[in-house]
Amino acid sequence: MKRKDKPDLVSGVIVIDKHAGVTSHRIVQILRKLYDTPRVGHTGTLDPLATGVLPVLVGRAVKASEFLLSSDKEYEAILRLGITTDTQDITGEILSTSENIPDEATVQEIVRSFIGDIQQIPPMYSAIKIGGRKLLDAARQGEIIERESRPIHIDTLTAEKLNHLEYKLCVRCSKGTYIRTLCADIGEKLGCGAVMAALRRTRSGLFGLDQAYSIEELENASIEERISMVHPCESLFADCPMIHVNDFEAKLIRGGTELYQKKLKTDFPVGTRIRLYQKDIFFALGEVREYVDRGTAIKPIRLFVL
Repeated sequence: MKRKDKPDLVSGVIVIDKHAGVTSHRIVQILRKLYDTPRVGHTGTLDPLATGVLPVLVGRAVKASEFLLSSDKEYEAILRLGITTDTQDITGEILSTSENIPDEATVQEIVRSFIGDIQQIPPMYSAIKIGGRKLLDAARQGEIIERESRPIHIDTLTAEKLNHLEYKLCVRCSKGTYIRTLCADIGEKLGCGAVMAALRRTRSGLFGLDQAYSIEELENASIEERISMVHPCESLFADCPMIHVNDFEAKLIRGGTELYQKKLKTDFPVGTRIRLYQKDIFFALGEVREYVDRGTAIKPIRLFVL
């Protein structure tokens, strides 16, 4: 068993190209063994059916998880018309079928209607909790729990016809979007029903498939190679501005004290997340906040190097 005080081999994010047939939790279990640390966590679940980008946090980087779940995602999915299932994907129990398949022009028109700000009801087969209970657990017992719709945003959505029944969807969307529910809603609007037949996540926030490794690649790599595959913690916030502070200011940050922008000679808007560096080493994430009668200051919200 790993001692709690044993230092982590590495801290950062490794981008996994998840294979089909395994849960995201199983990927985490594998990486705990490969990196010899219990501190491993993913940043957004992929269903067992799905493949593609799964950023996994290792070591002290798990402290960043709460700040990353809002990242936009990109997917490629197969929409299959003429069928509905209880899980909204091809693996579920068939609820209905239809041979009344609309023509391509109609499908394209309906698909485009989902672009923008829309409402989506989370599926029963999901990890969302209502009343302290996972919807998935209730669904497996044959229960249906009333769910409220949630606002999501579809930034881009295109459909390429593959055959009479199937279309390839390319989606860029906000957090909390269920692609299988999107497929089911498209099918409902078309009047023929539809399910998600396949799903591949091509991007999650700042990370894409070009940065991803398969589990097989990690298992076949040496420990030195595995460590080199991990992106540093600061890469999680690459789109945030940076500030270099002196040793005294770093000490204040580590003690939880805010640094006023007037003294730092900065002027970032309230709410801006800031990467904080000491001697060129990223050690904390800060956020600009307003203090009554005192102006704005950068408040440390998470330390990554003690």
